[in-house]
Amino acid sequence: MKIFTAHQIYEADKSTIKKEQIKSDELMERAATQLFEWIHSRLRGTQVNIQLFCGIGNNGGDGMVLARKLQEHGYSIKVYVVNYSDKRSKDFLLNLERLKENKVWPDFINKESDLPQISPNDIVVDAIFGIGLNRAPDAWVGNLIQHINGSRAFVLSVDVPSGLPVDRNPWNKEYVIQSSYVLSFQLPKLVFFLPETGVYVNQWEIVDIGLNPDFIAKTDADFELIGRPEVLPMYRPRLKFSHKGTYGHSVIIGGSYGKIGAVQLATNACLSVGSGLVTAFVPKCGYDSLQTAVPEVMVLTGSREKGISEIEIPFEPTVVGIGVGIGLDGDTVSAFGNFLKKVNSPMVIDADGLNILSQNPEMLTDVPGLSVLTPHPKELQRLIGNWTSDFDKLEKAKAFASKYNIVLVIKGAHTITIYKGKGYVNTTGNPGMATAGSGDVLTGMIAGLMAQGYPSVEAAIFGVYLHGLAGDLGVSSKGYEALKASSLIENIGSAYSELFRQPEMEQKDNTQ
Repeated sequence: MKIFTAHQIYEADKSTIKKEQIKSDELMERAATQLFEWIHSRLRGTQVNIQLFCGIGNNGGDGMVLARKLQEHGYSIKVYVVNYSDKRSKDFLLNLERLKENKVWPDFINKESDLPQISPNDIVVDAIFGIGLNRAPDAWVGNLIQHINGSRAFVLSVDVPSGLPVDRNPWNKEYVIQSSYVLSFQLPKLVFFLPETGVYVNQWEIVDIGLNPDFIAKTDADFELIGRPEVLPMYRPRLKFSHKGTYGHSVIIGGSYGKIGAVQLATNACLSVGSGLVTAFVPKCGYDSLQTAVPEVMVLTGSREKGISEIEIPFEPTVVGIGVGIGLDGDTVSAFGNFLKKVNSPMVIDADGLNILSQNPEMLTDVPGLSVLTPHPKELQRLIGNWTSDFDKLEKAKAFASKYNIVLVIKGAHTITIYKGKGYVNTTGNPGMATAGSGDVLTGMIAGLMAQGYPSVEAAIFGVYLHGLAGDLGVSSKGYEALKASSLIENIGSAYSELFRQPEMEQKDNTQ
């Protein structure tokens, strides 16, 4: 699913109006009707006080239409117009008059007004600002927003939380609605998924308002939201007469004294995701434990007991995963650099492999093209430098990935894969995955997919999705706190199966 900028959303509106030969207020009516249907299907006439706070632009116009429909269906409503400017959109004014025709007279709030009372049992509809916000709210509007946030009422935001621009960080983080739920028109907004701005969105859902599908299909987007429909076409089914050699030979290089478990996790994940063969290259201290813990894995060792001082692979691997548990010893750093100069296979680089690169940036030019780097936020900062905001971070990450022709996987609550100037935002995963070894598992999974012939960017996108899905399945039985990295590996097979599971409604329909 594409993620559009504010400008692209406006163009989609214009395209829809032109193609369908409708007026802008008709599109507004359609959008607000979908909002009403969402609310009505859940409340079903339940008597609850609904307070609607409407701005004077088109977002407020949506609120006005919604208020009219709620009133027509017998809901108890109170409408406030947040009068922050003398300029009003024509569709807001039109729907204000229609609301008055229904004998609903809104209260106008300005900077001299007392703040309205809001009960924790009320529902607040936030329709103050939409995607057109281009400056910080005035202080008195900010005070109103803080009042709503402090009310403990359920807050439903129309399209986007008021005060939150969609293409940048907020000007004043205190002047943004903390939404209980956001109903986003047609497409999601990038700010829902970034650490600095996603905190304003507890839950969100798409409301289909029928924007021109041809325009959406033909318009390129810098970011795409990755869910089940996006990853299913990537899946490569296995052939009847294939064999282990068909699915590649992965090499996982890493480990040091006390950190052999990282390689165990990565190799086990690599096998579990489908790599035909897996070899681990570790220091001598890891030989016995790896042969015992993961008997399906072949093991090579270096000459040193506790760390890696040279890397010699006596065959050409399909893919190399390197860095997990490897440490930052001087001999290890030299071995890493020397290996980069002679390896031709694409790589997945994680953990201390990334730290070595950040400390020795000249090595980046030796990283094979189309390799995958998987940094967490601090590792990313060491690679690309400081950033001023999440949007700045993404621009720097795009430039870095393009410069070195690599795929960059920025790990987080919504892991974002960057390749050739585009970002792919993942939708699976949960806080239980914030645990030791989770990243090692991801390294092995991406390497295992690359070994099977998945292109690097697809391996990263698909691997991140499966990794998060395995975590979601694991949490369902273990809870957040008890989820371990090994639990992710145990659920990789179930994650594959989940991709092809028919929803219960579909199953029911098929039996009738």
